[in-house]
Parts: sequence; structure tokens; C-alpha cells
Amino acid sequence: MMMSLSCVVLSLLLLGCGDDGGVTFHNPLENPADGPPAGYAEGSCSVPAAAGPEDVSTPDQVVGTGTPESCTAEAFIAAVALGGTIVFDCGPDPVTITLTEPARVGNDQDPDVVIDGGGLVTLSGGGTTRILYMNTCDPDQVWTTDHCQNQDHPRLTVQNITFADGDSRSEGEYEGGGAIWVRGGRFKAVNSRFFNNYCADTGPDVGGGGIRVFSQYDDQPVYVVNCTFGGAEGYGNVCSNGGGISSIGVSWTIINSLFSHNHAVGNGGNPSEPSTPGGGSGGAIYNDGNTMTLSLCGTLIEQNEVNAYGAAIFFVTNDHSGDLRIYDSIIRDNIGGSWYTLPGISMHSDTQTDIQNSTIE
Repeated sequence: MMMSLSCVVLSLLLLGCGDDGGVTFHNPLENPADGPPAGYAEGSCSVPAAAGPEDVSTPDQVVGTGTPESCTAEAFIAAVALGGTIVFDCGPDPVTITLTEPARVGNDQDPDVVIDGGGLVTLSGGGTTRILYMNTCDPDQVWTTDHCQNQDHPRLTVQNITFADGDSRSEGEYEGGGAIWVRGGRFKAVNSRFFNNYCADTGPDVGGGGIRVFSQYDDQPVYVVNCTFGGAEGYGNVCSNGGGISSIGVSWTIINSLFSHNHAVGNGGNPSEPSTPGGGSGGAIYNDGNTMTLSLCGTLIEQNEVNAYGAAIFFVTNDHSGDLRIYDSIIRDNIGGSWYTLPGISMHSDTQTDIQNSTIE
């Protein structure tokens, strides 16, 4: 049987296609703990207090009782449902906790949810499931306000932790976000790694192999600090758009972080060209919406790849009101695509930019 074009492309990325043309789940990493370190080592930008790690000295919940065997997926999922500050006691060595369903943040529990892996914990989707989900507008997680799209809680922080082998392609209503999917409240990622996470293969707006975010409270930015998305061959994240991260109408402040070897594998662009499924934009970063800001400082974006636009960054504000800020950063050697205002960056030519002490080539 002849495979579809999408199956041919994905097979090159170590994905399989079944006899019916459906995409099978991807191959998990053998040992994600051995992946590249968190963050861009040469990034030296200062970190605002609000973007730093949260205090976990007095945790509300501890997953595990001192051994790797005690750190189960069930214990982690239960802890996330209750919220609060969550740490792990899995012994002195790195450990991988493999989930068979996403951990879901409850909107009516502790409004501050901090997940701290202590630099030793990997949360894995096993190549079959998304890892973490928060949605203030999902009634199954309980509505707590009449303005779910703009409420200040939950406030979710992931820090000192690795997300690997997440796969949200089996999700229906809430697409994208191979490792993490967020809507509402606040979200930030600090000192964390995102390896080999996957989301939808095609589609003009769906995205975020690592992270997908919507509707942050009062349009405040998502902070990504000292994080790695990919970082080496075989560790990159994959989605139709936004191999690393994706959002609609959300601002980001990304500090001292690394994006490399991520792929936007859709085909046909955004909006999709006739007779195409759409996608293929934003190898590292996909930002779409209206008034929003993407701010990079001390960040390296290299060797990401696309089929359509923005091998490094796809940044489109539909009303031309957003702005792009790049400080002390390097964007280079990204692969594929067209419609470039700057090398590797697809955006409207009148997008407001502030670029200082940076290399874009």
C-alpha cells in the first residue's frame, strides 16, 4: 500500500504509519535523563523576580517515599489534581515517571501549583499521551469564575524537571501541546527540559510540541527561563507548527534558553493553501494573535526546521499591533521555509522590533 505524503515525512522523524494510514505513537527516548542540560549556558540575562523559581522548602505534597518504585504515575496525577507545592522523594538518582494519561490541574483546588523535580525527575508520556493539562475553561476541571478566559488562577509553575516523550495526537477537542497544554491563569517554566514531545502532524494553527498556551491573565507573559527545547539531534520536539512552543494571543518572555532540532512538520502554511492540510510554520516558536510581545534575551535558536514559514520564529499579529524584542541572543542556521523579513523569522514587514546586541543569520 502506498503511504500518504504525511506518513513519508513523519517516518523520517522516526514515526510509524499503520496500514490504514494512521500515525502510530512515536518511539520514546531510551534514557531522557542523559539529554542536554537545561538552558543556554552562555545566556547571562537577568531574571525578574516573577520569572524565577518558586520556593519549595515547605511542600504541600511529596511524591514518593525515597525509592524509584514509590514514585508512581498515579501518585503524581493525584498530587497535581490537589495542587499546591509538589516535590519528589524518589531516591538520589535520576528517575523517569511514565504516565498513561495526562495529569490535570483542578481549577477549584490550591490556586498555586508548583511542580519541582529537583533536577532528577523526568515526566514521560511514553510516546502515547500528553503529560500535563490545565484549562480554566474546561468544565470537567470545574469553572471557578464567569470569566474563565481571564482569571488569575491556577498559577502553574514547572521547574527543575524534564518533560519527555509526550504525545497529544490522540487528543480531540484540545489539540496541540505535546507535553503541556495551558489555558487561563498563569504559567511559567524554569530550569526545565523538553525532549521528543509530539503533537498534531498537520493543521494551520495547531501547535506546540513542547508547550501550547492560551489566554493568560490580564495578558501577562508566559515566562520561560533557563529551559531547553530539544538541544541535540534526536531530542527535538515536533508538531504541525511551533515545534518548541505555540500560542494564540499570548505574550512570552524567554530568558537564557535554548531551542534546537525542533520541527514544524505541517504542510501548506497558515492559513492553509488550497488542497493542503496547513501548518509547517515556526520551527522553534509559533506566535499568532493580535497585541502580543515575544521577548528573547540570552537565548540561542538554531538548527530548527520547517516546511512552510519561520524556521526559527513565526510571529504574526493579525492587527499589526504586536512587537518582537531580541536582546543578547543568537538566531542562526535554521532550515527551510520562506517569507522571511529577517533570517529565520517570518513576520509582517511593519512589525515593531527592538533588536540589540544579537546575531540573526
